[in-house]
Amino acid sequence: MELHGSTSAAGCRFAVVVSRFNEEITEGLLQGAREALAGSGVRDEDVILFRVPGAFEIPVTALRAARTGHFDAVICIGCLIKGDTMHFEYIASAACNGISEAAVATGIPMALGVLTTLTEEQAVERAAAGSGNKGREAALAAVEMATLFRHLQAGIDE
Repeated sequence: MELHGSTSAAGCRFAVVVSRFNEEITEGLLQGAREALAGSGVRDEDVILFRVPGAFEIPVTALRAARTGHFDAVICIGCLIKGDTMHFEYIASAACNGISEAAVATGIPMALGVLTTLTEEQAVERAAAGSGNKGREAALAAVEMATLFRHLQAGIDE
């Protein structure tokens, strides 16, 4: 027996936690995620958007959203661009580790759509419309995991 998720998530509910910091980038990522969810059969009313100040606030918001029991998966969207100080490393580590810890603590899949780039140009490229959009990729991962977990919840022997 082999279980896997599908590309159709009709009836699944998603939380999308998106950072306002580097908003010109995160809005492109969000657009990619919205398009991927719609393409997977997810209705607009089954997606709740949570806007947070920055990437540091994503994990705690994702954790709180997951704990409500209303969502099949959480999509985390943000953008960190390396600067001249260590701040980038601290925030990137906290955001990525926090998202992972929130997923493990709740058992709710969380897709990592937080860019950590060296330049603004790299971020713009990854947030552009099309198949390379990392928000799109995060949403598709969330769809696959949400549907896989629904199979698990229904029972392996059924």
